Amino acid sequence: MNFRTKNQFYLLVIFLFLSVVSFAQVSVCSWNIMNLGKSKSYSEFDVMANEIKSYDIIAIQEVVAGYGGSQAVSRLVSILNTKGSKWDYSISEPTTSTNPSSQERYAFIWKTAQVKKVGKCWLDQNYENEIDREPFMGTFDYQGNTFTLVSFHAVPKKKNPETELKYFKFFPKLYPKLNLIFLGDFNCPQSHTVFNPIKNNGFAPILVNQKTSLRQKCIKNDCLASEYDNLFYDKQKIKILQKGIVAFHSNFKSMKEARKISDHVPIWCVMDFK
Repeated sequence: MNFRTKNQFYLLVIFLFLSVVSFAQVSVCSWNIMNLGKSKSYSEFDVMANEIKSYDIIAIQEVVAGYGGSQAVSRLVSILNTKGSKWDYSISEPTTSTNPSSQERYAFIWKTAQVKKVGKCWLDQNYENEIDREPFMGTFDYQGNTFTLVSFHAVPKKKNPETELKYFKFFPKLYPKLNLIFLGDFNCPQSHTVFNPIKNNGFAPILVNQKTSLRQKCIKNDCLASEYDNLFYDKQKIKILQKGIVAFHSNFKSMKEARKISDHVPIWCVMDFK
């Protein structure tokens, strides 16, 4: 093998190695899309699709429970399917909230070439009497690595979401064989002591001191209000490579227009498996 051939061989090896490394990563997004239902226009769906199309799997909270919610998710996926990748989705049944006005649905959306759903997604019933909108759970496979998303929308801050979030500490024992990832709109910052039990059990948030809800109006270019949305992962099983928020509101002339899409920004991460 001459010098030139050796160099070409080494370059090929490096290229193949980098290709394997790049394909060993999966991107996850979570977004509370306020009142996702029939009130959304086509242009608003198109904005949503453009903001999330680069991720492999998206957990959506606050899908309208009544007429229009399921149709809205289907419409969003239809638009995503025109943007270069094939997508599939799963929608939950309405949550078993005691107050009908609090009922919502959840949804998972994923690129079929990247992620495979394992079995059926389900609303967790273990604490349906203690939790107003029980979490939506789904197990997915990425190149032989399985993980289970626990998507959750907690009650508003004024209703003390920590009274619901405290039950997360029991999930690792309820599902000992699953690689759990808690994500969604917790209406509570990651620094709250209610998260200490899962942190002590090896889970960590991807975002720290990062606000995720939109103000009514920006204050000196500060347009975000509260640190509500996050994703908690098991540090022994997952490595976070990148993380952040999608500041979609910066593309709008006013917060009023941006909030027609949602009053929360999407959060995201790129993760690898240990």
